[in-house]
Amino acid sequence: MTKIHDRRSNDILKAGNYRPIMVDDPYERGEKITVLRQLRGDPLGRLHDRAQIDDAQFRAGREYQKIWELTECGARAIDPTKERVDGGAAPDPMRSSRTQAFERLKEVNELLKPKAAALAYDMLARNMPIEAVLYERGLAGQWTTRVYGKMFRECLDQMAKHFGFSNGENCERRSIRSHSR
Repeated sequence: MTKIHDRRSNDILKAGNYRPIMVDDPYERGEKITVLRQLRGDPLGRLHDRAQIDDAQFRAGREYQKIWELTECGARAIDPTKERVDGGAAPDPMRSSRTQAFERLKEVNELLKPKAAALAYDMLARNMPIEAVLYERGLAGQWTTRVYGKMFRECLDQMAKHFGFSNGENCERRSIRSHSR
């Protein structure tokens, strides 16, 4: 039996923070492979790796990030060194998908309270860890970190239910547990 080529990479950064995860194999349908996930610069991945959020919350966060990236698509800076041309740029082929992404993002922001929506934006779109979000807002302390962490997990719960990754049962159980303490 011949061995299929080894697809593992050995070029990792020394300053990286890696954890193995199982993903679908892109070459063999239905199979799983182990890959290394870079957690540095990925607050959502770090929370998932530490089991501080569940799979539905993680998927909801990734869905928010995907939607946010679609809304950002096509934004270009003006280059004053280039010669001006009549007619402008070619039409954006992703116009309808961008419009849908804006609508979905609007729905999510309306679902969340303004403070929670701002927190979700900072942590998911700007990829800021909670400590950086608190520092930027002039807040500090272990209690504040816990309060904002709970608020972020509740945001993810609401998004998971909205996107269809959760039926809300785990959210209710977590809420009951946290209120009984």
